[in-house]
Amino acid sequence: MTDTRGPQPPHETYGGEQAVQQGTQPYHPPQAYPSPPGGTQGGQQRSGQQTAAGATVRRPRTGATTQPRTRKARLRVAKADPWSVMKVSFLLSIALGICTIVAAAVLWMVMDAMGVFSTVGGTISEATGSNESNGFDLQSFLSLPRVLLFTSVIAVIDVVLATALATLGAFIYNLSAGFVGGVELTLAEDE
Repeated sequence: MTDTRGPQPPHETYGGEQAVQQGTQPYHPPQAYPSPPGGTQGGQQRSGQQTAAGATVRRPRTGATTQPRTRKARLRVAKADPWSVMKVSFLLSIALGICTIVAAAVLWMVMDAMGVFSTVGGTISEATGSNESNGFDLQSFLSLPRVLLFTSVIAVIDVVLATALATLGAFIYNLSAGFVGGVELTLAEDE
């Protein structure tokens, strides 16, 4: 293999002194596109200039417009992975369960602050009470810990059912997509 780089400047010596340069010219790397005769470096010329042979350089068309085209792609959802559907639906149903518990607690506090439980509880205890007993006590039955316990049980059941139904839905979608090909989507690129 031969060295096509031309003469190289000498390297540093071990002592740290630079070797004496010989009277050679600096290295110029080869150009990927050689310059035309009489042109500028790299083959670029100003538009309207002529080369040494007399030919003019091509200029771009002025009537051409360069509006960005919106690219569209038609895709098909051929298969939904049941494992990934189960993971996503599990996380979403946990988030929904937490939102349900928080909403029930806030609603109970608002209704308690408005006096709904005491008013409705007084009416119910008068209607169900007699001389020997005071009647049904709504305020002790609908206490905050009991409401939150009931809401938590409903949220846990919701997490299990939503995860199972979403996973079953993915299996059913895969079966039906095998027959009809799946859902087709048309995606467009933003401008």
